[in-house]
Amino acid sequence: MLAATVRVTRDLDLAEECTQDAYTHALSNWATGGIPDRPGAWLTTVARNRALDALRRASVLRRTLPLLVMEEPAAGPAEDDLLRLIFTCCHPALAGDAQVALTLRLLCGLSTAEVARAFLVQPATMAARITRAKKKIAAARIPYRVPGPDELGDRVGAVLAVLHLVFTTGHTAPIGEQLARRDLVHAALDLTRTLHRLLPAHAEVTGLLALELLTDARRDTRVSADGRLVLLSDQDRSRWDRTQIAEGAALLGEALRAAPPSRYAVQAAIAAIHSEAPTWAETDFTEIVGLYDVLRELWPSPVVELNRAVAVGERDGPQAGLDALTPLLAEPALATYGYLSATRADFLRRLGRRAEAAGAYEEALALTDNEVERAFLAARLAEVR
Repeated sequence: MLAATVRVTRDLDLAEECTQDAYTHALSNWATGGIPDRPGAWLTTVARNRALDALRRASVLRRTLPLLVMEEPAAGPAEDDLLRLIFTCCHPALAGDAQVALTLRLLCGLSTAEVARAFLVQPATMAARITRAKKKIAAARIPYRVPGPDELGDRVGAVLAVLHLVFTTGHTAPIGEQLARRDLVHAALDLTRTLHRLLPAHAEVTGLLALELLTDARRDTRVSADGRLVLLSDQDRSRWDRTQIAEGAALLGEALRAAPPSRYAVQAAIAAIHSEAPTWAETDFTEIVGLYDVLRELWPSPVVELNRAVAVGERDGPQAGLDALTPLLAEPALATYGYLSATRADFLRRLGRRAEAAGAYEEALALTDNEVERAFLAARLAEVR
């Protein structure tokens, strides 16, 4: 609805207002007249009509710069509008955090307060950040369109980075009482599917969709019936979504035919190895370490090094994993990353070094805000004490 209304208004704020007005109108109209046969089309029509009325009342439209400068294509399907909006939110002229904030606000439907919580900032701060991003779109006259072939490579990369971050933020929420934010996971999956449907030959897009599907297939086994965190090693693999795994594996095959493979394809390959292993003990950690060696070349990152150290610890034992972690303790980017402390604590626990493990668990607790993860860490801390 928002994407279709932006085509009329060329103004994100006005389009949002008209979309909200349409929902308000539906609340009163549908209560007496009943829900129409095509509620989505009804809402979109009302929003667009409100937008047209607002533009007519303004009467100065053609004397002012539109917020979104767009070429004048013939009206296309809703997915084309959505894709234009994705590329607008993720334009490289915007800072990375602004790209993510706009995507969460305009494409994922989160309120400004919810976006603020995702970034761990005050709502007023996030409102100002989103407003600045919209003003920058206006000042830079960023086109409301899908970029041409000469720009597509760079632009798709920014879009995929944002969608991956939205997915990972939903997969394990940084804060809150639930382990996952299903709304964010669904939004990221829907948008990645849309991107793949419109760019089916783009290997990076295919790789990201494969990664999301293979990762999300484990969703029902990550938390026990009483709300406790269940590690991958302890999950009931018979409850993993095999249909989704099969789809992800097929997409992974397509993505790996590109040379070189994208970082998303390599990450998806790691997820596929976990998906195919009958048990944790039968997981091929030698291959996983090898894939992390490839990934560290494609995407140098302290988090990649941390995940590689975990795989080394599973392949060669906890002391080898602890040794691989040691250089990361001085890495500034991981100074407040709770998973580094939690991983170190687990290796120390498995080595029987309980006092050191307790200190590491305490540090991990201080750096963790998700309540499900905190409960798990607190239980492990009590165990080693």
